[in-house]
Amino acid sequence: MKDSLYGDLSVICTRGCEDFVAQVDSYLKEWRRHDSEGTFLVEASCPRFGSGEAKGLIHQSLRGNDVYIISDVFNHGVTYKMYGQTVPMSPDDHFQDLKRIIGAIGGKARRISVVMPMLYEGRQHKRSSRESLDCALALQELINMGVENFITFDAHDPRVQNAIPLSGFENVRSSYQMIKALVHTYPDITFDKDQIMIVSPDEGGMSKCMYYSSMLGIDLGMFYKRRNYSVIVDGKNPIEAHEYLGRDLTDKDVIIVDDMISSGESILDVAMQLKEKGARRIFVFATFGLFCNGLEIMDKAYEDGLFTKIFTTNLIYRTPELLKREWYSEVNMCKYVAYIIDTLNHDQTISGLLNQSKRIRRLLAEQKH
Repeated sequence: MKDSLYGDLSVICTRGCEDFVAQVDSYLKEWRRHDSEGTFLVEASCPRFGSGEAKGLIHQSLRGNDVYIISDVFNHGVTYKMYGQTVPMSPDDHFQDLKRIIGAIGGKARRISVVMPMLYEGRQHKRSSRESLDCALALQELINMGVENFITFDAHDPRVQNAIPLSGFENVRSSYQMIKALVHTYPDITFDKDQIMIVSPDEGGMSKCMYYSSMLGIDLGMFYKRRNYSVIVDGKNPIEAHEYLGRDLTDKDVIIVDDMISSGESILDVAMQLKEKGARRIFVFATFGLFCNGLEIMDKAYEDGLFTKIFTTNLIYRTPELLKREWYSEVNMCKYVAYIIDTLNHDQTISGLLNQSKRIRRLLAEQKH
């Protein structure tokens, strides 16, 4: 890369991202031959008062710097004290802290970019009744505060970027890293259309699955969710059944691709039906593993043989208990994020990084040999 920088690089870590950002910083130092004592990390904090109120603090000048703030708004593993009680941070709390950090910068940075792996309120992206458009409002709020670039991964619906049409919004895929992790974990995997299929658990995930199907040259199947629209449970219409559309699955490996696992019930219902249709091994690719209802349901499904392995990224918080599970495999994205930051800081296009086709083809060629 050429030596000209957009500005001195500064990386800010919000609460809960410390381990991830430390790895990103390590790659940046290695590539730029930074002295071992140096760092691109900026010390920042959001101390709280006893009432739960908070403020953002930056502990060094960022005037003229190219600033990248990394925020995991879904990290429920960090807490704060409010009226003497220990409270886990919610996505709303994290989002407020992100705004506090931007406010503390006070417009002095040359450019501010936000790396938010899982999009805040990404599932509240469209209006179908009298309801709020939280994701669009959040994006507009950040842009109005001075953020120029917004980088997220496998957005639930990337069309939400239409809310900020004159600002940078990059929706980054994790496809290559997922395939690479599968190949390394299961060297015997064969990407032959007679041996393996891609399956989408719902119609909303078809675009992601079509990409995998095209790149791997294998068949694609899908489920559609039959919902009961006369009832609302936990803010949504309950799913009555998953209906399969696709080719015969007998003795085939199956890769289920989705952007997230929330409770896990939908994925397991799909896996059960795939098994009933004769599927051999079932692998799950989910960029974000939330497991909101705990891990016990997944443990039982694994013991019953419903799936072989679940792959999720380290872009958001994973509990220590999850990391110990035999059925779980982590896909490390730190190097990829470091590449994106390094390229943008050199004021170069990241189109080559976002286009994963060549790397996937190269990986498949190496795997065949």
